[in-house]
Amino acid sequence: MCTQKPPHDYSQQLYDKYREAFDDYMNSVMPSLREKHDEFLLRELVKRWSDHRLMVRWLSRFFHYLDRYFIARRSLPPLKEVGLASFRDVIDQEREGQQIDRALLKNVLDIFVEIGMGQMDYYENDFESAMLEDTAAYYSRKASDWIVEDPCPDYMLKAEECLKKEKDRVSHCLILRQSFWRFQRLLICVGIKLAEQKVQYELLVLYTNQLLEKEQSGCRVLLRDDKVEDLSRMYRLFQRIPKGLEHVANTFRQHVSGEGMLVIQQAEDAASHKVLVPKVIELHDKYYAYVTDCFCNNSLFHKALKDAFEIFCNKVIGGTSTPELLASFCDNIRKKGGSDKLSDEAIEETLDKVVKLLAYVNDKDLFAEFYRKRLSRRLLFDRSANDDHERLFLTKLKQQCGGQFTSKMEGMVTDVTLARENQTRFQEYLSNNEAAIPGMELTVTVLTTGFWPSYKSSDLSLPAEMVKCVEVFKEFYQTKTKHRKLTWIYSLGTCNINGKFEQKTVELILETYQIPLPPVDDRKKVVEDVDKDRRYAIDAAIVRIMKIRKVLGHQQLVLECVEQLSHMFKPDFKGIKKRIEDLITRDYLERDKENPNLFRYLA
Repeated sequence: MCTQKPPHDYSQQLYDKYREAFDDYMNSVMPSLREKHDEFLLRELVKRWSDHRLMVRWLSRFFHYLDRYFIARRSLPPLKEVGLASFRDVIDQEREGQQIDRALLKNVLDIFVEIGMGQMDYYENDFESAMLEDTAAYYSRKASDWIVEDPCPDYMLKAEECLKKEKDRVSHCLILRQSFWRFQRLLICVGIKLAEQKVQYELLVLYTNQLLEKEQSGCRVLLRDDKVEDLSRMYRLFQRIPKGLEHVANTFRQHVSGEGMLVIQQAEDAASHKVLVPKVIELHDKYYAYVTDCFCNNSLFHKALKDAFEIFCNKVIGGTSTPELLASFCDNIRKKGGSDKLSDEAIEETLDKVVKLLAYVNDKDLFAEFYRKRLSRRLLFDRSANDDHERLFLTKLKQQCGGQFTSKMEGMVTDVTLARENQTRFQEYLSNNEAAIPGMELTVTVLTTGFWPSYKSSDLSLPAEMVKCVEVFKEFYQTKTKHRKLTWIYSLGTCNINGKFEQKTVELILETYQIPLPPVDDRKKVVEDVDKDRRYAIDAAIVRIMKIRKVLGHQQLVLECVEQLSHMFKPDFKGIKKRIEDLITRDYLERDKENPNLFRYLA
C-alpha cells in the first residue's frame, strides 16, 4: 500500500493515522493516571511510560518503510519523534490556550524530586533541560510568525501576555509537596527565571532591532503618534533584557531632538521669536512626562532628554542667542502688563520651567547678563510686577546655577529695597531741617556699582533748582557715611513737570536730560562685557588650580579649568591657552625648561 503509484499510494494517510493513533492513545491513558495517588500514581506512570516507549519502538519498526523512504523524501519528523512528541505536546496544548490537567503535571514533577532524595539532579537533567529546550523551540516558532504578521504594538502585547502566562504556568507546575518545602522556594525562583529568560530571548532579544525599527509601527512611530500605553509596555518589556533600553532611549533622543529642531526652524522668522520659548517649554513638558510616566524615571531617558534639548537649546535663531531669548521671555512675564492674563501661580510655574530649560543652555553667564540688564530696567523704572516674585525667581536660579550666578542680581534687588528705606529717612531729614527743603519733590535711588550694569556718567549743567536738590541729598548722605562717593547717573533719571496751560494742567514725564546721542548697540556691549568677565574668571580659575597643584601639565590644567567654569559657561580651549600665556607674561606661571607642556606656579 506504500509502494504503489498514485492514487494507490497511501503513505501519507498511513503517516497521519500513525500520529492520530498516538494522540488517541495519550487521551485514553490520562484518565487512569488521574485516578491514582501516591505510590499507585508512580507505578501507573512508570507502567504507562514503559508501555508508551514500547509502543513507539515496535510501531516505528513495523512502519519502518515510512521512515526509510516516505519520511526521508518529505522531510517529515521520524516516527519515533512523532510518538514521543505526543507526550511533550501536552504542555504545548496549554500554551495554545487549551485546558490541561495541571495537577497531574505537578505530580509528575514531584517524582523527579522525590527520586533524587532532595537533590535536583534528576529534575534538572531529565526534565528541566528538555522543558527549557522545548520552551525555546515553541516561542521561536511563534516569534518568527508574529514578527512578520503583527505590528509592533500587537507583537509586544502578545509577548507580555506570554511572559505572564509562562511565569504563571511554571509557578503552578513547581508548587511541590510540603515535605520538600526547603527546596521549593529555590526551585520555583530558579525555574521561573530560566523559563522567563528563554521566552525573553526568543521573543525580544533576537528581534530587538527588527521590532523597534518597524517602519509603520516601530518606536519612532509610537513616539510620533503619542502612543503612551504602547511606549509604557515597550519599557516594561525591554527593561527585562540586558541593554534592552539603550536602543529605545537612543530612538527617544533622536525623536525629541528632531521635534526641537523643527520648532527652531519654524521660529527662524523674527515674528515667531515671541512664541519660541513657550513652544520649547511645551515640548519639554510633553517629553518630561514621557520620562516620568512611560519610562519610570529611568536615568537613561533623563540623559536622552538632556542630550536632545542641549542640541537645539544652544542654537542661534535669527541672529539671537537662546540665552537672550530666555531673558526676554522672563522680562515679558515679570514686568507690569506683560502677564495680565496669568495668575501668580501660573507665572511661578512658567518661571520654574524656564529654570529647567536653562540647565540645557551652555552660555548661562550670557543669560545672566541679559537678564541682569532687563532686571535693572524693571527695578529702576518701577516696571516689576511683583518684587517677591523677583526674589523667588532669583532663588530658583541660585539653586540651579549657584550663588555666584545670582549674587549681582540679588544685590540689585537689595539695593532697591534699601533705597525705599533710605527715601523714608531722607523725608524725615527734610522734615527736621526745613531750611534744607529743595523746593521740589526728590526721589533718589542709591546703587552699588559692582551689582548693576555699567552706566555712563556725564557732566550736565543742571538748573539751579536741581543743583540744590543734589546738594541737599549729598548733605543727607554724608550724615550716614563719609567714605562713599556718589556718582550721579542722569541718564537713568526722570522729571515729572506740570505744564499749566489755559485749558488744563498737563503732567509731562521727561528724561533728566535729552541730548542726541549716537545709537548704542546694547547687544554688542553685553557680549563684550561678558567676554571681559570670562577672561577674569578663567584667570582666577587657573590661579586657584595652580596655587593648589603647584605643577601641572597643560592638558590637565585645561580640563580642570573647564570643570570649574562649566556651571557658568563652556570655556574655549584657545581662550584658556591665551589666558595661560598672559599669566606667564605677568609672572603668575612659568613653563618647565625641559617640558614646555608643564607649568609651575610662581608664588
